[in-house]
Amino acid sequence: MSLGYDRPLYILPFDHRGSFASKMFGFHAPLSADQTAQIAAAKRAIYDGFLSAVAGGVPKDIAGILVDEQFGEAILRDVAAAGFQFACPAEKSGQDEFDFEYGDDFASHLEKFKPTFCKVLVRYNAEGDAALNATQTARLKRLSDYLHAKGESKFMFELLVPAEKAQLDALGGDKKRYDLELRPKLMVKAIEQMQDAGVEADLWKIEGLDSRSDCEKIVAAARRGGRDKVGCIILGRGEDDKKVHEWLSIAAAVPGFIGFAVGRTDFWDPLVGWLAKKITREEAVAEMARRYRGFVDTFEKAKKG
Repeated sequence: MSLGYDRPLYILPFDHRGSFASKMFGFHAPLSADQTAQIAAAKRAIYDGFLSAVAGGVPKDIAGILVDEQFGEAILRDVAAAGFQFACPAEKSGQDEFDFEYGDDFASHLEKFKPTFCKVLVRYNAEGDAALNATQTARLKRLSDYLHAKGESKFMFELLVPAEKAQLDALGGDKKRYDLELRPKLMVKAIEQMQDAGVEADLWKIEGLDSRSDCEKIVAAARRGGRDKVGCIILGRGEDDKKVHEWLSIAAAVPGFIGFAVGRTDFWDPLVGWLAKKITREEAVAEMARRYRGFVDTFEKAKKG
């Protein structure tokens, strides 16, 4: 396949695993069959919210989900049969260091579902631990090489850049200053280092950015050296509704940002309400659909100017 993905793409991600089990339900591994079934049922409600949004007017060809095999195998089979864009994670959940969820067997799990995208979540600070960065990069190159040579899925790379202590100390411990002043530069540096090491993403998932110029620099890095079709999508980071809509509006105005992946801001509160029996399942599904449609509308409006 040629490198890149540049068509509109609006993802509802709910591939959260360890954090979802512990923070939503208070469950901890190893999970019982009943606990696993409860989590799978909650994820089915999120998926039903997605389906409701599409039934309510979100175009099918630009809508997609990201869900894991552990709790969402039935959803993966359904979404594939329905012809939606969809993504599966390849990383172990809840680790600071990227590694494969299924070890050397990662390819067979991708081949089982044939997702549109194979997604990785990677925590990588270009000025951080050099040995850790090298270990992660080697694993990611192995996956990149497989996907571009033998795989049927595009490579979706979710880049998180946690602050190093020295970096925060230099900014007086101010995390907001880090996000505004330093993180965008480190994201560009990380993308370039990955590319130089032979890790070729078709689509970069990018943490929310507060300026158009920073979004433009990210696209320039993602598309440098003839990578003209590589796309970027913006993340929600679990932020509040107002902030997410702000990030979507900023990114949508920049050519190269083709969409978003907003999960917790969409589904968390409605699910909590349903599980606490404060609202019905139908109300939770309707609210998740409404929020997802709202994110699509915001991005489309900003894209058109």
